[in-house]
Amino acid sequence: MRELARACWPEPGDGEVPVVPGFVHSEFAPTVVAVAERCLRRRYGTPPVPPEVRTAIVLVSASGDRASAEHVRATVEAGGRVGPLFFYQSVPNSVAGHIAARWGLRGPVVCLSPTGDPHAEGTAEAALLHDDGDADEVLLILIEQTPDLPTGAVAVLLGGGTRP
Repeated sequence: MRELARACWPEPGDGEVPVVPGFVHSEFAPTVVAVAERCLRRRYGTPPVPPEVRTAIVLVSASGDRASAEHVRATVEAGGRVGPLFFYQSVPNSVAGHIAARWGLRGPVVCLSPTGDPHAEGTAEAALLHDDGDADEVLLILIEQTPDLPTGAVAVLLGGGTRP
């Protein structure tokens, strides 16, 4: 598979990550949406992706939505009530589904928590989806949240090549 498009968040000139309705408190989902849309726009311009192209999403994150998990933990520990949106956004598939719906993506959605190199594991999953005939292209998104750095992400659209 070859690289068809690539994007990062942030890139020079970026300010705050855009708000995404339905996702609260954390920059995890908005960053995933921002980097995915930037990558897809570089390939396709505006949504949707052509209907004959089956595009899968592979979302890779060892930590997941760390900010939301920490908020929920602190709220429960303090005896507070956790808002219902946290149940929705606590599953990484929810943001992947949001992207798929906005762009008309018709391939599988896979979320990985890597134990080794995130890029290598995500690329291997993308190749498997492509080689098995489940997708023509794969939108690979790599994101991590750390306590001491702003949330950043990379998205790579992979495709082309022949199937074995």
